[in-house]
Amino acid sequence: MAKPLASVMLMAAERLIATLGVAFFEYRDLGISSASGGKYSANVIRAIPGRHAEPKWHTHDLDFQMIYILQGWVTFEYEGQGEVTFRSGSAALQPPKIRHREIRHSDDLELIEITSPAEFETKNVDAPDQD
Repeated sequence: MAKPLASVMLMAAERLIATLGVAFFEYRDLGISSASGGKYSANVIRAIPGRHAEPKWHTHDLDFQMIYILQGWVTFEYEGQGEVTFRSGSAALQPPKIRHREIRHSDDLELIEITSPAEFETKNVDAPDQD
């Protein structure tokens, strides 16, 4: 029998902030990872004003990843799709292991990211072949 998920409540004053190795973003862990035993993660990701993306091609070894843009905008480039800009109110489901890179973002970017599992490997990869 599966263990039931724990409930979690994170108040605004509980500002759990870390950069998680990404020099241009701050991550606020919403507590979903510990509540779900690592099955899921939810973070509010905020741009650090004045710091910019380092457009390196990479993949994420996970089963599920989605983003929802709260404010600002971000441009990604996806293998086989080209550049896509997401603005406030946009949502995206990113296929597992798709080769992609962030191109640029606004200084006021803030988004929610949900992943499964909570911890996953990110691999730097070569740029895709140009057709």
